[in-house]
Amino acid sequence: MSSQSYSFFISLIKDKNFKNNLLKLALPITIQNFLTSSLNMIDTIIIGRLGEKEIAAVGIANQYYFLFNLLILGIVGGCGIFISQFWGKRDLDHIKKFLGLGFLGLAILSAVFTLVALIFPKQIVLIFNSDPMVIEHGVNFLRIVSLSYIFTAISFNYACASRCVGKAIVPMIVSGIAVLINAILDIIFVFGYLGLPAMGVKGAALATLIARIVEVTLMIIYIYRTGGVLAASLKEMFNFDFKLVKNSSKIILPVVLNEACWALGNIAYVVAYGTIGTEALATVQITSNIQNLFMVINLGVANAASVMIGNAIGACEESKGKLYGRRFAFISISLGIIMGAMLAISSPFIINFFKVSPVVRTSGIYILYIISATMFLKMFNTVFAIGILQGGGDSKYSFKLQMATLWVIGVPLAFIGALFLKLPVHMVVALVCIQEVVNISIAIPRLLSNKWVRNVTECVA
Repeated sequence: MSSQSYSFFISLIKDKNFKNNLLKLALPITIQNFLTSSLNMIDTIIIGRLGEKEIAAVGIANQYYFLFNLLILGIVGGCGIFISQFWGKRDLDHIKKFLGLGFLGLAILSAVFTLVALIFPKQIVLIFNSDPMVIEHGVNFLRIVSLSYIFTAISFNYACASRCVGKAIVPMIVSGIAVLINAILDIIFVFGYLGLPAMGVKGAALATLIARIVEVTLMIIYIYRTGGVLAASLKEMFNFDFKLVKNSSKIILPVVLNEACWALGNIAYVVAYGTIGTEALATVQITSNIQNLFMVINLGVANAASVMIGNAIGACEESKGKLYGRRFAFISISLGIIMGAMLAISSPFIINFFKVSPVVRTSGIYILYIISATMFLKMFNTVFAIGILQGGGDSKYSFKLQMATLWVIGVPLAFIGALFLKLPVHMVVALVCIQEVVNISIAIPRLLSNKWVRNVTECVA
């Protein structure tokens, strides 16, 4: 270790303020993400008891939600860039305006996605799979779960804004309650307990809808009973003009497009895996849930990075923002190595929780080994995009990098492997990982250049 690297490491260890803020933000977010990922895992296990076609159907329906979810994250994340930096300046008026701007965008988005899911559910499922049973189950699931989208959007906006002003514990508690309700109702509705009929995949969708309604209700009650900057009136939230929308859209739009680009890319991956067969689709659904479980700590770190870097830059402490960027890069790679090793060791045991065929089990273990080997790449790239670039206000570069690596490298390789080379699903997954290697090789020079540091408050204040 060089003297410069040693000094960097020691400064990280000794900086109590950095560590305290990191834990205060990352720990609640990590727990919240863990609970959500655990619920997805429980959902998959419960639905898996019904059969592989049901797993594939719910997995396909969730791809539509996945696109919606990431567009939500794009809107709240884009507004969150401003909220974080304005919190650094303690400009409360603009924080309320960007909270309202987020709600406006989310209302439009939720209405569109809900209507499309209600009117064209069969067409959505057909994009991924033509199996009649998969289509039937997928349509039944979509028609119910799509009614939860507006409640999900409202919860996400309040949760993101809360984190941006340093209050991450409340969203965690509310999410935990919602997850518990969802899990209990899943078991009751899917299998038919307490005198209710067994509803199958419809029951899982209904459980999600009820849990989302409870979640948003609890969040709103807490925010307005306790007061604070987020307890804004409608007038305060929507007191913005076209100039603010126009100027802020230069930062927010690339974040939304970035999330849309990533969501569509992942949907394209599912389409590619679906051409291999229903078993391949079920395998990817299972391993994706397991991967998400191991990535939750990294998402907590990424969100903490975005808030801490944004607060520092908003307070005109750019040198601190640059230092934080390097620290979070180091932390993400270190976590990736540790979590990758843990996943590799536990893979054969985790896959046994699922009632699947020997083919799905074997392919699943291979995919988990591939994921574990590339975990440090995935974790760095996630923190760099969500935490460092967004927190630093460099959303345009993040979008360009995503477009280049995902659509020029990742997606084409998936279809080449699945359609032309006729590779098994685990080999296609391995081929796609080349994208992560290219991504980090471009990201590191950008990080070291410090060109990602931008004070976005200056363009709207």
